[in-house]
Amino acid sequence: MAEQVRDIKRRIRSIKSTQQITKAMEMVAAAKLRRAQEKAIAARPYAREIQDMIQRLLPAIDTIHPLLTPRKEHRVCYVALTSDRGLCGGFNGQVSRYTQLLLAQHQENAVIIVGRKGRDYFRRRGYRLLAEFVAVGDEPTVAQTREIAQALLDLYNKNLIDEINLVYMEFVSAGKQRPAVAKLLPLEVQPASEESEHDLLLDYFFEPEPEAVLDMLLPRFIVGKIYSALLESKASEQAARMIAMGAASENALEMIDQLTLSFNKARQAAITKELSEIVGGADALRG
Repeated sequence: MAEQVRDIKRRIRSIKSTQQITKAMEMVAAAKLRRAQEKAIAARPYAREIQDMIQRLLPAIDTIHPLLTPRKEHRVCYVALTSDRGLCGGFNGQVSRYTQLLLAQHQENAVIIVGRKGRDYFRRRGYRLLAEFVAVGDEPTVAQTREIAQALLDLYNKNLIDEINLVYMEFVSAGKQRPAVAKLLPLEVQPASEESEHDLLLDYFFEPEPEAVLDMLLPRFIVGKIYSALLESKASEQAARMIAMGAASENALEMIDQLTLSFNKARQAAITKELSEIVGGADALRG
């Protein structure tokens, strides 16, 4: 009985130590989520402005840029944005399974992975990765994004793939994230916003030529889309980690309560047994 009590005490101490870790991780994830959310929101106006500039350029250009031209052959590539670390609930599993589902819809497909968790997922299932990017960190930089963008552009310009899509977790709120897919190449410039519709009707003079300006803007547009998706993914990752660690802390508290109840019952049983033995011994002495 005494050994059982000691074992329960050890388990309670162990779970309390784990609970302290999960609480600390929850607080860290909450702080990182706030920064990631601010960066994701701050990056959106930049993407909108570049898109509006491209919209103003297109009417002044006679030929269609190769990055804007759809291709007849359809070798589709999906770029899955996952995390390098775990302990973030179903974040990586959702992105990886959604990517796998999209890949199954095409006979000729390819996959590129950002993040160790996604890389390990697809390697275990025998997928051949065109490229992989790991150790991106919690705060992606523009330099890292340019490296990814250049690798994708090289594959596209060499006609190794005909279409590139980004697969990532879209950040809706701290309590809601959902898988999303966005076409990267060939570029699909969305319709102009209401604020710029009037500007599109005006005549612009471009220096240098409109084609040269477009050649400069399109790579920046691609980098901006990838960077925005990375920021959305990182915000979703931190939100998922915060929720997962909060749930783990609550589960640890429930386990501690259950073990404390078991500990009290075992200790009470041990005390009752000892009292019974004392009373029995006293009765034997009197008899």
